[in-house]
Order: sequence, then structure tokens, then C-alpha cells
Amino acid sequence: MPTPTKGPRLGGGPAHERLLLANLAVALFMHKSIKTTETKAKRLRPVAERLITFAKRGDLHARRRVLAILRNKDATHEVFTEIAPLVAEREGGYTRITKLGFRKGDNASMVQIELVLDPVVKKPSNKTAKTVKQEAPKAAAVVEAEVVETAAVADTADMIEEGSPVAVVEAEVVEAEVATEVVTEEAAAEAPAEASAEEEAK
Repeated sequence: MPTPTKGPRLGGGPAHERLLLANLAVALFMHKSIKTTETKAKRLRPVAERLITFAKRGDLHARRRVLAILRNKDATHEVFTEIAPLVAEREGGYTRITKLGFRKGDNASMVQIELVLDPVVKKPSNKTAKTVKQEAPKAAAVVEAEVVETAAVADTADMIEEGSPVAVVEAEVVEAEVATEVVTEEAAAEAPAEASAEEEAK
């Protein structure tokens, strides 16, 4: 009997192994989750994912290839009508293996292999994620500044009424600031004229 080229031997020979994996795949597709040994689950995973990839094509040739492997019309129908639409957006990784511990009799490592039928949540690309991260603090700072300004304006508007002493004082402060600005502008205009007069005197 020839030795399998890769992986552990399952069953007595290659034909037995193919039938064993086909039966495991049928059980997985019908029940969506099965409990088996870790060795069998690791050998089943590529077989099941390849059959789901055929089912995503959806044409007659793909259906005949899946039926030739599974030899079960109900399981083939289940893969094409139920499972394939749920994983249409998923690019591989249709199965999940979870360890369950060791079997009591022979201490074999037991696992649960199940189909991953959850909807796919697409992650943003690196460029968009970076720009969002960079723009978020800036936008937050602008919003905070606007909130502070509007709050200050609202507070002063509430506090100040026409004819109140606070309004009079504030008006005087504004007039003083305007007067100082005018004085500084006049001084700035006179300074070049004085400088030119001094140069002419020299």
C-alpha cells in the first residue's frame, strides 16, 4: 500500500481516506459544526474550503465537481443555496477550528470545526485610516474652540444689558483700545518722516 505524500494517514488507504473526508464534509455542511479529532479536522479544512470555493462559482460544472466529491445531493444543494451566498464577500477562511481538550478513552486531541458564516466587516485601507487619525484631533480642537467661543459670547450677552454699569465699562475699554491703536498708527507714520528729516539734516 503506498504511503500518502503529505499529512497523517487517515483510514486504511487513499480511497478510504477520500471517503472519510467526504463524509466529514457532508456532516459539516449539513450541521454547520462538527466535533472530531484535530488530525481529521486539519485534513478536512482544505477539502471543505475548496468545495465552498466551487459553490461560490455557482455554475453547472462546479456543481458536478462538488457532487462527484461529496456523493450527496442534499449536502451539495445545501452548499450551493445556503452556504455560498453567506460567504460571497469572504475571501477564504470559511472554517474555524476550536480546541476542546482531550478524549477520555485514548487521550486524542478533540476540536470543533465550524463554518464561519458571519457577515464580513471590511477594514478601511491604510491611507484612509491614517488620514482619519490625523484629521480627527484637528477637527476635535476646532469644535472645542468653537464651543468655547460660543459659550463665552453667550455668557457675556447674558451678563451685559444695555445701560448697565458693566456695559458702560466695557464700552470705555473698547474706546481706549481703539484710541491706543490710532496713536500707535500715527506714531508709526511719524517715525519714518522724522528719520528722513534727520537724514536730510546730516
